[in-house]
Amino acid sequence: MGRRVSTYLNFEGNCEEAFNFYAQAFSVDFSDPIVRFDDMTFPEGSPALDSHEANLVMHTQLEIVPGHLLHGTDMLRSMGHELRVGNNTTISVDFDNKEDLDSVFSALAPDSTERVDPIPQMWGAYWAVLLDRYKIRWMFNAPFGN
Repeated sequence: MGRRVSTYLNFEGNCEEAFNFYAQAFSVDFSDPIVRFDDMTFPEGSPALDSHEANLVMHTQLEIVPGHLLHGTDMLRSMGHELRVGNNTTISVDFDNKEDLDSVFSALAPDSTERVDPIPQMWGAYWAVLLDRYKIRWMFNAPFGN
């Protein structure tokens, strides 16, 4: 597959509405079914979600132009998420392996904030995120086994 760059957008409960709008605007269909928070299995001890939050979007995507995916999620207040300028748009980079992810993450990490070091996630990816020294938010994904 090689490296792929996409855009990841965060919303305050209206991700599905926004993505239906974007699908219509770009005349495209959803790449995959919408994954809702209720579809996920959270680690033991995670806060319980009320019925409204459980129905919100955990992940969705549209290929808005050939080769460029627009991803989206709703942020959950019950998990301490707060939408603000600086975390509403993210550059997401997919890697073929963990070593390449670790290398780029380490290069961007000095003086970064809002950082989650690379770790395996419940959705099957090796994942990390940071806000770099220039206040640009980056998200990284690689397969677990590579």
